[in-house]
Amino acid sequence: MLRAASMEPGTASVSVFLADCTPLTAYLIAEALRRDRSLAITITEASAVILTATTLKPDVAIISEQLQGKPGKGFEVLRELRSVVPNTRTVILLDSAERGAVVEAFRSGARGVFSRSSPLKMLTRCVHRVHEGQFWVSALEVGYLLETLAQAPATRLVDSQGTMLLSGREQDVIRWLVAGLTNRAIARELKISPNTVKNYLFRIFNKLGVSSRVEVVLYAANQRWVAEPRIREVTRPRTRSDSPPSVASVASTPYPAVQAKAS
Repeated sequence: MLRAASMEPGTASVSVFLADCTPLTAYLIAEALRRDRSLAITITEASAVILTATTLKPDVAIISEQLQGKPGKGFEVLRELRSVVPNTRTVILLDSAERGAVVEAFRSGARGVFSRSSPLKMLTRCVHRVHEGQFWVSALEVGYLLETLAQAPATRLVDSQGTMLLSGREQDVIRWLVAGLTNRAIARELKISPNTVKNYLFRIFNKLGVSSRVEVVLYAANQRWVAEPRIREVTRPRTRSDSPPSVASVASTPYPAVQAKAS
């Protein structure tokens, strides 16, 4: 069953549909979102998420990690949504922002993760940022992704047809970027100049449609993970300047201790 918001014609510009673990929490979240008249909210039952999505093709889908009483069911739904409505951007609701859940959310295709412990009023901002093409993730959660990607098999960045987006050398640059290296350190590993690394990063940004190093990491977390020889573990001392930013959309946020853009 679908329950759409009552909106005056022409007032809503972003269509959002919501599937939560219980009807009551779904209603409370929907009411909070409806205070923003630019959002048209539809609540769907957990068993009808895919049907609703293919029918409505919403701009943004908000999905609970737990659906139909099954923890992790929301991740399965996200992966299917990515296939049937690739233009719908998704936010996953997490009971707690634990490392495993955050990593699995981005692996499954989420563009944002929202913890139920966060102020509900922030969810409206999250929806708008995700709709604009940005990612919504906290500094701590970015750290989880960086650590996991650095320890995991190399990531191949592909389009929806599975075509490789980057050259072999560009993939090498991303692997070391994910490991947390600066441009100068990447240059040493690849035996090229720092300026060449910067040029590679600009090309990577253009190909992926991103504007910062953090977005590259998040994009990588959204792509398929392919078993390849692991890059060796890289460690570097953390400094005060490594402290990441607070919860926010990160489209313009630099990787901790590294300048934004390709520098």
